[in-house]
Formats: sequence, structure tokens, C-alpha cells
Amino acid sequence: MLTLTVNGQPCTVPTLSTVCDLLNQLQLAHQLVVIEYNGDILHRQDWERTLVQEQDRFEIVTVVGGG
Repeated sequence: MLTLTVNGQPCTVPTLSTVCDLLNQLQLAHQLVVIEYNGDILHRQDWERTLVQEQDRFEIVTVVGGG
């Protein structure tokens, strides 16, 4: 298991997890979030191939519509 930080809180994920795996674990809809990964915006096309590492930091923002 790996320990990371998601929105300022500790989170554990299995070794060899991708960013998509993390989103699935957190039950977040992929099309409704923006991800900052270790201080940089992580583009959606990189989510499936980016493996999370011990002590990575994520800020995940959910897009909310309204009118």
C-alpha cells in the first residue's frame, strides 16, 4: 500500500495504482474533476498512465454546474 495526500488528507492506495484507480477508489466521476498532481495540473489524457507514488500530493476539484 502507498500513502498519499488527497485534498490535505492522508489516503492509501494499492501499489501500482494509476490516477484513474485513485478516482475510482474515491468514487469520483472522471469527467467532473480537475486534478493538481504535485503542484501541476495533470491532463486527463495522462490519468491512465500515471502511476501514483508514495507521498504524492493531489488536489482534486469537483466541477459543479449551476445556473
